[in-house]
Amino acid sequence: MFTVAALYHFTRFDDPPALQGPLQELCKSRGITGTLLLAGEGINGTIAGDRAGIDAVIAHIRALPGCADLEWKESTATTPPFHRMKVRLKKEIVTMGQPDVDPVAQVGNYVDPADWNALISAPDVAVIDTRNDYEVAIGTFDGAVDPETKSFGEFPAWWEENKHRFHNKKIAMFCTGGIRCEKSTNYLMGQGVEDVYHLKGGILKYLEEVPQEDSKWDGECFVFDARVSVGHGLKEGPHILCYACRRPLMPEDRNHPAFEAGVACHQCVDETTEDDKARFRERQKQMALAKKRGTHHIGGSS
Repeated sequence: MFTVAALYHFTRFDDPPALQGPLQELCKSRGITGTLLLAGEGINGTIAGDRAGIDAVIAHIRALPGCADLEWKESTATTPPFHRMKVRLKKEIVTMGQPDVDPVAQVGNYVDPADWNALISAPDVAVIDTRNDYEVAIGTFDGAVDPETKSFGEFPAWWEENKHRFHNKKIAMFCTGGIRCEKSTNYLMGQGVEDVYHLKGGILKYLEEVPQEDSKWDGECFVFDARVSVGHGLKEGPHILCYACRRPLMPEDRNHPAFEAGVACHQCVDETTEDDKARFRERQKQMALAKKRGTHHIGGSS
């Protein structure tokens, strides 16, 4: 059984490149896999490994400047959710493209999972899902507004076009683990919205703590690792991934005429050229050869 730790923390890193090497080496020495992003605004990522390795990496991160109160969410996986370790330098740890947004300065009101149902059931509250369209497609909260964005960077433009719909409403926002809401709530407050709330710990914390019989969550929660989705109790969901477009699929979607493993699915078959598909087929061929050799092809899943 593998321990999976999802984490983020907004803080000021004066020299992110100086943090990259030691963190990469520690993860490598402890057999930890996954992805961690470093930027001047903090750290974000998901890692997996054994208990002792995860504890060592978490302790290292908590010793970084401003990270002593780092919080993280844990779940388990029966197979390795990642195949390699990447510590990357980025301009933002979650890309919104709004230079004035600063979650360190202020964010919306945190709402614990136990109090979330009451908030989103109130008639004067509008609930907004800040995730991407393909995430929302497999699960969301009852009655939540779907902005139908393909990336988080599209959210500010969507809000500008739709803010009139939420006049005199309290805004409750949620995302997978909470990081996108740190930025989106700060953004709305900067736009003059006064009553802004967000789900503390995100959907993952809600699914972990709120019993299914009391839940207002419908479906599964997309996660960015080989599990693809999780449900109540953070149990692995039924979804698989289309490795051409990285969207989630149900197992039965493999029976669709458009499905070709690693090449196309019914959602993306018309989005790529024949040259693209030829490249994807070659990648699949190399992956199959690597599997026969007992190795992992770099073009495969994360």
